[in-house]
Amino acid sequence: MDTFALIVTVAVALFFTYTNGFHDSANAIATSVSTRALTPRAALAMAAVMNLAGAFLGSGVAKTVSEGLIDTPHGSTGMGILFAALIGAIVWNLVTWYYGLPSSSSHALFGGMVGAALAGGTKVYWDGVVDKIVLPMFISPVVGLVVGYLVMTAIMWLFRNSNPHKAKRGFRIAQTVSAAGMALGHGLQDAQKTMGIVVMALVIADVEDYGDAIPIWVKIVCALMLSLGTYAGGWRIMRTLGRKIIELDPPQGFAAETTGASIMFTTAFLFHAPISTTHVITSAIMGVGATKRVNAVRWGVAKNIILGWFITMPAAALVAAVAFWVVKLAVL
Repeated sequence: MDTFALIVTVAVALFFTYTNGFHDSANAIATSVSTRALTPRAALAMAAVMNLAGAFLGSGVAKTVSEGLIDTPHGSTGMGILFAALIGAIVWNLVTWYYGLPSSSSHALFGGMVGAALAGGTKVYWDGVVDKIVLPMFISPVVGLVVGYLVMTAIMWLFRNSNPHKAKRGFRIAQTVSAAGMALGHGLQDAQKTMGIVVMALVIADVEDYGDAIPIWVKIVCALMLSLGTYAGGWRIMRTLGRKIIELDPPQGFAAETTGASIMFTTAFLFHAPISTTHVITSAIMGVGATKRVNAVRWGVAKNIILGWFITMPAAALVAAVAFWVVKLAVL
């Protein structure tokens, strides 16, 4: 039963990674597709490859997820907690994908972990949740908004005397690089989050010891599932990010992607903080758009997106708690 529970939990974790991929593929490529820097399929293929590469760049985020948020639970109850946490995250991913809302898969997972842990009587490290999850959730969008505005302002000043058509053509080419950087950062951040969950499941099953290095097969399968999900594409959310917030041109798309990628690399390598790629790129798009004129940004759409950000963690936590109680009644 323990082996079966481990296999099921790991399989569900990999399915979560797949939903994370198609839910968040828009983060990396929506701006490049909307500005026609890349065709949709070429953009998805590039993002899938870069997601795969990004997953192998570090392990700090994975350690934060596996060791810094909740106490590692034990036995069949512990596996039930992880299973329920993943169900909460998957359900919220699918709901928000259906409505085309670019919510955070990361915060759905974190909310699921906290909700399932509370329902299962496992200790939550509230200091870690606040420092590594809640504070970055508030700070990273503000940083994305401000930096996006400043980067776009700098581009406008540097190219103020350039031929507009030549500049746009050049930035359309440059977007292939910035979009690749965004996809690389997405792989660095999001593949590691599932790695952390799988490692926790292995520790619960006594296959790995607490603090061991991430097995190479875990890195490979998590990276591959994220890449497959990315290639499947999330067209509903892509339309929201690429068109509904603001109509982007190539310089704006380049500025937004460069901002998002820079923030993701900085937080992953310096702080090991698992931030939301969704929060960062969406706020960067808003900041970039505001340089055109403040009312160029469709703030009504932005308001609905931000509202979704605040709802994500408690909603996923509630679904995870209910899922744990169901599992407890049926199996535990």
